[in-house]
Parts: sequence; structure tokens; C-alpha cells
Amino acid sequence: MRILVTGASGQLGKDVVKVFQEQGHDVVGYDREQLDITDLDQAIKIVGQYQPEAVIHCAAYTAVDAAETDLDTAYQVNAAGTRNMVLAAEKAGAKLVYISTDYVFDGTAEQPYHEYDNTNPQSIYGKSKRAGEVLTQTLSSRYFIVRTSWVYGLYGNNFVKTMLKLGQEKPHLQVVNDQKGSPTYTMDLVRFLAELVQTEKYGVYHASNSGSCTWYEFTQAIFKEAVDILDATITATLEPCSTDQFPRPAARPKNSVMEHIAIRTNGLDNLRHWREGLHCFIKELADYRNND
Repeated sequence: MRILVTGASGQLGKDVVKVFQEQGHDVVGYDREQLDITDLDQAIKIVGQYQPEAVIHCAAYTAVDAAETDLDTAYQVNAAGTRNMVLAAEKAGAKLVYISTDYVFDGTAEQPYHEYDNTNPQSIYGKSKRAGEVLTQTLSSRYFIVRTSWVYGLYGNNFVKTMLKLGQEKPHLQVVNDQKGSPTYTMDLVRFLAELVQTEKYGVYHASNSGSCTWYEFTQAIFKEAVDILDATITATLEPCSTDQFPRPAARPKNSVMEHIAIRTNGLDNLRHWREGLHCFIKELADYRNND
């Protein structure tokens, strides 16, 4: 397939380009310097020139806390920018994959969220990403909205890399133990996207690694893998704490675990357990460092 990727220099976008190319697709990736998604004319022109069969829209404003005071930019990128990519894809006759987030939910539910549960975002980031979903559903005739959570990978900054660094530098670490979610390895998410985009099974999907944990439990697992695989010396003692002890400008969902009903009912391959994904990521990180 001919695939166009936005946000190609980002954490997820880099792996999308890499994996899709490895699978033999004709892929072109654009970063923000090459494609300003907030410019409708430019979006239509670039997509029109390449004539992709599918657009994987990874570009987004993801600074969750900064969005609380930078409302216009968050909506300009996540809402208007997504609208522009949808219109450009429609004009070119391409499918569109919009990467969305667990932040479209308020996080108060006791059970995992289903794809068609009512959304109720509590942060500007979540509201702007939900606006992108609404515009996608309104304007696209062939769309996949893929919500994911707690994403980490080889490129860019993420929680796993931060904890690996702090665990080897700090004597003591407190990590939140009352927010629950599903850590998601970029490579597992990308392999799912590669399967999904070749189908006509349009709609909303929840795609995170299976299983769930708190940030504290995630950190415990990160440290174990670091010791076992990276032979790292973890100096930090780990202590659970509450969200209230670490107030942030943007509200975090207490529960962002998502059910994968659409994946199952459409006969697609579910993502493996988050512990398996983490294990493979730490091995990938070890190989990357050894070859660097």
C-alpha cells in the first residue's frame, strides 16, 4: 500500500514508518517542518501529490499540562489539524487512521472502557483529541479511530526511559499508585495498525497492550527488566504515593484501562500482555545501546 504518515519524527511515527517499510509498503513520512497540518491548503497539496491509499495521522499536540494554558494551539493541532488531514485524505480517496487517547474518558469508571462508552474528557488535551475524533467521524467516509494509552518506544522521551534514568540516579522515588492503565509498546501498536489499515473494518478501536497496572507497578516491572536485561544497578528505593501528592495542571484519568471489543469482534489480532511488550522493549533498548 501507499502510506502517508504525519508526525513521522515522533515516538510513534518513527516506528510506523520503519515497520510499514519493513513490511514492503510504499511509505512517505512527514514531520512538522515538512507538513504543517494546521495549513489546510498545504495538507491537501501534499496528500494530493503523493496520492496515498491510507494516511496514518500520528501528528498531535501531546503536552498534556501545557495544553491547559495553551488551549488555542492544542485545538489548532488536534482538532483543526485533524480536520485538515481528513479533508485531504477524502479528496485523495484515502483511508484515514487517527491516533487518539484514553484521555477522552474521565477515568471514573470502575470497569474498563468500551469503544462506544460515553466520552467525558477532563483536560484540554483530552477535549482537543476528542474534537479530532468528532471531526474525523463527521467528515471521513473511511476512518479508523484508534485510542491507545501509556505509549512508550525507542524514540523520544517516555515514562520507561525516565524511570530507567531516575532509578539509576536517585536514592528514592515516589510513583503514583492510584492511576491504573495499560502500558503500550509502540511496536505492538504499529503492528496492529498495519493489520487494521489493510481492512475495510472502519470504526473506533481501543488498542493498548493487554492487562493493566498502576504507574507504581509499571515502575517495579521496569526496574526488574532493567536489572535482568540491561544489567543496570537500580539505586532508588521505590515507594507508592497518591495522585494528590503530585498535583499537575491537567487532570489524569484514575482508570484508563480500555476493553478491546472492536478488535475481538472484528477478528483482528489482539495486542499481547503489557509485561511481554515491556520485556521486548528493554531487549530492543539493550540492542540499540550496544550497536550505537
